[in-house]
Amino acid sequence: MEVPKDQIATLLEHGLYNSAQMLGCFLVSSPAAIAESVPHLKTESLVLLGDCFFREREYRRAIHSYKQALQYYKMIPKQNMTSRGSLTLNRSSSPNSCNGSVINENEVKFKIASSHCFLNENKAALVEMEGIPNKARNLAMNLLLGKLYRVSRHSRAAVAIYKECIRHCPYILEAITALAELGSTAKDIISLFPQTPNRSGRAPFDHTDSSRWLQRYVEAQCCMASNDYKGGLELFADLLQRFPNNTHLLLEMAKVEAIIGKNDEAIMNFEKARSIDPYIITYMDEYAMLLKLKSDYPKLNKLVHDLLNIDPARPEVFVALSVLWERKDEKKSLQYAEQSIRIDERHIPGYIMKGNLLLTMKRAEAAVSAFRAAQELRPDIRSYQGLVHTYLALSKIKEALYASREAMKAMPQSAKALKLVGDVHASNSSGREKAKKFYESALRLEPGYLGAALALAELHVIEGRNGDAVSLLERYLKDWADDSLHVKLAQVFAATNMLQEALSHYQAALRLNTQNEAAKRGLERLEKQMKGVDPDAPEEDEDNDVEDADGDQDETELL
Repeated sequence: MEVPKDQIATLLEHGLYNSAQMLGCFLVSSPAAIAESVPHLKTESLVLLGDCFFREREYRRAIHSYKQALQYYKMIPKQNMTSRGSLTLNRSSSPNSCNGSVINENEVKFKIASSHCFLNENKAALVEMEGIPNKARNLAMNLLLGKLYRVSRHSRAAVAIYKECIRHCPYILEAITALAELGSTAKDIISLFPQTPNRSGRAPFDHTDSSRWLQRYVEAQCCMASNDYKGGLELFADLLQRFPNNTHLLLEMAKVEAIIGKNDEAIMNFEKARSIDPYIITYMDEYAMLLKLKSDYPKLNKLVHDLLNIDPARPEVFVALSVLWERKDEKKSLQYAEQSIRIDERHIPGYIMKGNLLLTMKRAEAAVSAFRAAQELRPDIRSYQGLVHTYLALSKIKEALYASREAMKAMPQSAKALKLVGDVHASNSSGREKAKKFYESALRLEPGYLGAALALAELHVIEGRNGDAVSLLERYLKDWADDSLHVKLAQVFAATNMLQEALSHYQAALRLNTQNEAAKRGLERLEKQMKGVDPDAPEEDEDNDVEDADGDQDETELL
C-alpha cells in the first residue's frame, strides 16, 4: 500500500494528531483504499482517519468517518474477515476484539457515541450505545451508558449499569456517587464489592482496614445524597485526616459547606485546594458565588481571569462569569448562566444562578422553571430556597408552603429548611406567631445561623417589638462580627428614630464590608431622616391566609 497504516498509528500514539490527520487524508484517497474490491482497506483507513479527527476534537468529522467505516465494514465478505488481523481503536488488545475482524465494530460505535456526547447529543449517543451487545461492553462503555441513561432519566436502567460497573471495579468513584444520588444505600453499594475471585479474574475486594476508607467514602456520598450534610462532612473530615491535602476531598467538603451556609469554612477549603492545585476548575463556580457574597471582587476578578486561562469552555467558567457580571449587567450575566447549561445540561449551579437572576429581574415564572430543573437533578436547600422565594414573589402562598414543607421533610435536621417554612408564614400577618416558632426552632438547632436570627429580628420589628430585636441582634454581635447584623441593627434604630446609633452601625457595617449595598442605601435614607424627610411611605400588609389543618399537624410533628 502506498501509505502505510502503521505510520498513522505511530503518529497517533505519539500525540501528533494533526500530522496523523493529514496523512490519513492520503491514506483514504489512495488507489488501494478506493478500490471497491478491497473494502477492508477502506474500512481500516476510515477508522484511522476518524481517530485523527476524534483526537483533534473534530467530532462531527470523526462521526462521519466512523459511520463510513461501518458502511464499508458491512460490504466485506465474511469469509475474507477470517484471514485478517484485528484493528481496534486504541491499538491494544480488548475483550471486545473479534479475532478475524477487520475492525472492532463495538469500539467504533463507542467512539461514535463518545463524539455525540462531546457535542451534547445524548439521544444519538444512547442509540449508538444500545447497539452494543451487553456481553461486548467493557467498563468504559458501561460507564458511558450509565451516564446516558441517567441524563435520559431512565433511572432504573442507570442503576443497573452503575451496579455492574462497581461489581467489576469498586474503585469507580463516579459510579459510587451516581448510585448514591439515585437512591442506593451505603449497604447496597458496599455489597456489590467483589467478595471472591470469579471467572473474569477479578480479585476479591480487600475489606481490611487498609481499604476501609472506600467504605467510608461510600457512606459519605450516601449522606450527601440524603441531605445529611452534617454526617457527610464528618465522614469527609475523617477521610481527610487519612489523606491530607486530598484536593478531591477538600472540594467535596467545600461544596457542601457552601450549600449549608458555612461560607468561611468553604472559602478556606476552596483556597486550600487551589493552593495545592492552582489549575482546578471543578466547583470553582461555587467558590465564585461565595466570593460575591463576601463582596470580595478583587479575588473574584482574579479567579475568573485564571479560569478563562485554564479552560474557557467549561460550564463552571461561564457560571463564574455570570457571578462576576451580575452587578454590572444582569442580561449579560443571564446569558453566561444559560451558556453554562448549554454546555452541560446537568450543571446545577448554572440553574441556581439562572433562577436567582430571573427572580431579581422580576421574571418569577421563568425562575420557577430554573429552580425546578435544579431540583430534579439533585434537590438541595438552594433549589428549595429559590422555589419558596419565587412563589412568595408571585403571591403563590400555598405553593411556597408546600415547597418549604418538602424541604423540611427532606432535611429534618436543617435549620435552613425550618427557616423556609417560617418565611412563608411570616409573609402574612396571621402566620407570624407560627413563623416565630420556626425561627426559634432553627436557632435552637443551629445557634450560629444568622439568617434565622435576622429573620426573627425582622419579625420583632414588624410586630413592634423593637427592643426584642435590638437585644437579639446585639447578643449575636458579641460572637459574630457580621456586617449584615450591623445593617439590621441600624435599620431598627433608624425606624425608632435613634439616628446616631443607626449611623454608628451603618458605618461599622461598611468597615467590615465596603461593598455592602444595603449599608450604602441605608446611609442615604438616614441622611433624609436626619433632614426630617420621610424616606418612604408606609405600606399596609395584605393578609394572605392559608388554611391547611393537615399541614399544621405535620409541622407540629416535625418541630
